[in-house]
Amino acid sequence: MTPARGRAAGAPAAPATTGVRGLGLAAHRLERCQTLAEVAEVAAATARSLLDARSAAFCRIEQETCTVLAVEALEPDDRESVLARTAFRAEERPALRGLIRDRRSWVAHVRDDVDDVELTGDPVEVASLRALDRISALASPVVVNGQVWGQVYASRDATGELFGVDDLAAAEVLCALAAGAVARVDLEDQVRHLIADDPLTGLGNRRVADHAADQALQTGLETCIVMCDVDGLKRVNDELGHDAGDDLLRSVGDVLRRVQDQLPGSTAARLGGDEFCVVTAGIPRSQVSQVISATVKGFPLAHGAAISWGIASSAGGRVEQPRTLFRRADAAQYQAKRSRARAALAKRRELAENAVTVDRLITAGVAAIVGAQTGAVTRLCALAAAATSALGGATWTVLRDAGDGVPAAIARGGTPSADSTNVRSVTVEHSPWSVEVETSADGPTDEAIADALQALVDVAVHGAR
Repeated sequence: MTPARGRAAGAPAAPATTGVRGLGLAAHRLERCQTLAEVAEVAAATARSLLDARSAAFCRIEQETCTVLAVEALEPDDRESVLARTAFRAEERPALRGLIRDRRSWVAHVRDDVDDVELTGDPVEVASLRALDRISALASPVVVNGQVWGQVYASRDATGELFGVDDLAAAEVLCALAAGAVARVDLEDQVRHLIADDPLTGLGNRRVADHAADQALQTGLETCIVMCDVDGLKRVNDELGHDAGDDLLRSVGDVLRRVQDQLPGSTAARLGGDEFCVVTAGIPRSQVSQVISATVKGFPLAHGAAISWGIASSAGGRVEQPRTLFRRADAAQYQAKRSRARAALAKRRELAENAVTVDRLITAGVAAIVGAQTGAVTRLCALAAAATSALGGATWTVLRDAGDGVPAAIARGGTPSADSTNVRSVTVEHSPWSVEVETSADGPTDEAIADALQALVDVAVHGAR
């Protein structure tokens, strides 16, 4: 291809990073890359230098969308910044569509002396060059594992020549080198995940937790370890199946990931089974406790399961080994688990006692209403007397509002107790009637008693004649 524009006589020779030497240097640089971001930066920089371009970009192609990962330019300007933020769809760029479909490189030129697509290239790319004040562009596919993974794109302005076949060949070799680096980095990343990540939750594993604790202690900063386990996992597995249990463990992972996000530099990990941990460095114990407590409460688990946790800190004493801190955190977690179990048992007992007392109240109340005469006063008095007796009270009162908003007592019963220390009054209304009874029952709350008594009063009034 004959260039439309050339270098002026006496122009300096191409820099040493072009040609075979440039490709050799690119191979060495790409071999040292550890991340995809590094591969993108090196590939873009090498492409600009190797091809003597005004700008070059390393791009990712996914689902026929091309996204720029890195741009290298002689003098970055606003248009280059726009290019770096733009994603191109293959349906809008025929040249990109051909590159993806046929794994074929392309070139495009701005040539005012000809109007032949065979010489200038795809019209859409030519228009893009004019908009960027460029005269020539090329793109070559980056093929990884037999699929088009991305592309290298380069352009020249009027100070350079049109891209030729040698430039295209150099770009394709560079793309092959970049493809090898991408495949290697991706494989290394997969291996790291297999070694370091728990496959179920996506958190780190025990190896990661041990390393994080060791590194944290070596900093000399306050190191905290939070040990967690899942209350109710066995029950969920037994009653709902292991798929539900796995979902529960994933939920725990999500909760601890939220904790990790709120504690800079922290590491959340699954140690195995239902055991998890969080390792922090340089964050006070009080702050760590506050974050995990609020997060655990804010994101409760399904199926009645819960997270028990305990914390240990290196502050206030010398901790030489991570396992020492892990043991202390585990002991704190076990104590928290026991406290939680005791509280749950006490709650169940309280609920059982409440149920017995309320059941006794309802049984006595219904019997009194059924055995009373049909009048409202008679039924309410019988109910009040029976309820007071069932609740361990001493006196009762039935009141009626005559229309002035002030209920007046129309019947009283019982004998005032000499010891009124534990005696409480519960009052319910069914206009115009009010019933007030005493209770000394320790189990149920006054609200539970009032709910049951209200239902009985409603029945007594509605059934009166």
